[in-house]
Amino acid sequence: MELFLIRHAIAAAGDDDDDARALTKKGQRRFDAVVRVLDGLGVRFDRVLHSPKLRAVQTAARLHALVDGGFEVTELLAEPPSSELLAAFGEGRVALVGHEPHLSSLLSWLVAGSPTAARVELKKGAVACLEGRPRPGAMTLRWLLPPRAGRAC
Repeated sequence: MELFLIRHAIAAAGDDDDDARALTKKGQRRFDAVVRVLDGLGVRFDRVLHSPKLRAVQTAARLHALVDGGFEVTELLAEPPSSELLAAFGEGRVALVGHEPHLSSLLSWLVAGSPTAARVELKKGAVACLEGRPRPGAMTLRWLLPPRAGRAC
């Protein structure tokens, strides 16, 4: 399977309702550039799972041109990684749109076998591509696309 970990794009500063923070215009513009890079690389997703927080919902929606299947909201992407989350992946090319520090912990868990074994920070709008069986320590990090890669477009 191919698993794509995508951190939400730049969102408005925090206030009383963290769940309702929306993407900024800058965040939308920069993530659209990342989507163009992914499209140029031929990246497509069978499914997109995303956190219910507004900034993740809006980031996932911007992937629509790359999605062959559907979108699914899951609370599991708004909390630390769990075996329940791994079971939700299914097969194929799956994108997960979520938040830090949970996505970095998930990447470390899947690649190195422990949520704290590898120190990786996914910047807002970054995309990591993993390949293999979705089990702790069983996946390989194929590539990491920083959000600045879209600025060259």
